[in-house]
Amino acid sequence: MQSRACERCLARSWLLGRLAGHLDVVRERVAALLGLGCDELIAAVGGRERARIALELQRFDAARLRVACTAAGLQAICGCDRSYPRTVAELASAPGVLYVGGGLQRFLAAVGADPVALVGSRQASPYGIEVARSLGRSLGAAGITVVSGLALGVDSAAHAGALDAGAQTVAVMPGGAELAYPASRGRLHGRICATGAVVSELPPGCRPRRWTFLARNRIIAGLSAMTVVIEARSGSGSLVTASAARDLGRLTGAVPGRITSPLAKGPNQLLADGAAVIRGPRDVLDALYGAGERTIATTTVRPELPPELMSLLGAIGDGTDTVAGLAKAGYASDRALAAVASLELAGYIRREPGGRFTIMP
Repeated sequence: MQSRACERCLARSWLLGRLAGHLDVVRERVAALLGLGCDELIAAVGGRERARIALELQRFDAARLRVACTAAGLQAICGCDRSYPRTVAELASAPGVLYVGGGLQRFLAAVGADPVALVGSRQASPYGIEVARSLGRSLGAAGITVVSGLALGVDSAAHAGALDAGAQTVAVMPGGAELAYPASRGRLHGRICATGAVVSELPPGCRPRRWTFLARNRIIAGLSAMTVVIEARSGSGSLVTASAARDLGRLTGAVPGRITSPLAKGPNQLLADGAAVIRGPRDVLDALYGAGERTIATTTVRPELPPELMSLLGAIGDGTDTVAGLAKAGYASDRALAAVASLELAGYIRREPGGRFTIMP
């Protein structure tokens, strides 16, 4: 596999891996530090190892790193290449090198046409996961590349939804691009490599550190024309991604949630700050292209509901989400049981552990 990264940029990326432990100590300043040159970065975080690291940098062997990329099934492209993604180059601390698994040309094509980042909590609610998967599937069916971080919860659901639609999706990794993180997402990582792409600014073999999660958020935002936050607590990394998108002048959106839910605090704050309200894929496409300018391929046709079932669906959406709760709200138990079964079969709701029901997006 041919590398399209120059020796100088490869050396800079190698240095990030070499200083990974040092950067963890100062991770609150990582955004500014990633914009420093090699000598400045060594001086800033190298500590007692400064002289040794500087000597190792002088002896850096680009050929050896290129061999490691090939062995890991990765290709590299640096900011000196005219094909380097323009949207990523706009970052104040743009990665010198992007290491790509799944095919460099496929990656460049996938991120060249208004990708959308779908991000959110690792500990998402069943509703949040359903929304993420549904948005990923519908946007994928509309020809949109979905970008996320392969994390548990919202990220993985968004990738899976895009794959359900046979669409391309791009995962930005917190360590080497060839390494699935978390390891439990190894199969999903492989599926993405087979049809889309995985990408990282870190050389192969680098393990995730706490700072690398913060750093990869800016790449997710940089790759995307719009960033949508689905569920996120206050202080979530997803809000860092949205902030990076705003700094770039990109669109941001959020899925509104219940004001009593901690998972809704992040999206609701974004909405209060002016992010677009995202109630479904149509809102995303309208924000990107203008109202009605881009069509959505319908992947699931659900039957229209009679008034009684519509009323019941509304009650479930308002939080009366068990048969017992519906009975207390005035719905006869036997009729409520039959009605929720009809809604479930029609694809409007999904049964969760504990006998609760969640509305399908």
